[in-house]
Amino acid sequence: MQGLAAASRVVVLATFFLIGFGVAAADGRRRLVSGSPDEPCRQMTLFYHDILHDGANNTANATSAAATSPPALSNDTYFGMLVVFDDPVTEGQALPVGAEEEPAARAQGFYFYDGKGFFNAWFAFSLVFNSTAHRGTLNLMGADLMGEETRDISIVGGTGDFFMARGVATIRTDAIEGLYYFRLQMDIKLYECYV
Repeated sequence: MQGLAAASRVVVLATFFLIGFGVAAADGRRRLVSGSPDEPCRQMTLFYHDILHDGANNTANATSAAATSPPALSNDTYFGMLVVFDDPVTEGQALPVGAEEEPAARAQGFYFYDGKGFFNAWFAFSLVFNSTAHRGTLNLMGADLMGEETRDISIVGGTGDFFMARGVATIRTDAIEGLYYFRLQMDIKLYECYV
């Protein structure tokens, strides 16, 4: 009986080892964790372009649409409005024109306005990379406190080139054109990377 119990313990320990430490080893990656906020293991700057459907004229160009209308209690803050998007993300500020210009990534997800007395939104989206430079996703979520000059959104995971990445995207509003277009600059810093 004691021999069986000892063998069982070895199997259990080996299983925990493989699950806990073997994930990165399975595809040859090793985990890097930054020891300082000033030294991320990976960083990049990207520009997020959102073209909200205006309900009439910009159907061909729109990259986002309101999935709900704000209720009457919104008080001009769009409180309660949910927007679903598939937005281009570029390395430079210019919006890609035509099929010959591919964006660096696509931002796919949603945001909703959750400030009743002030403009505030909450984002949840994936940056989907499918280019020669990067493949995979980065998953972001958090509050967009629009009254602040810069705000941080958490990077909570990733796939492909960004396998299990963790970090912060510091965003700032880079451009606004009326009610239907805005561009955000995203300074992405990853503090946990697998390379």
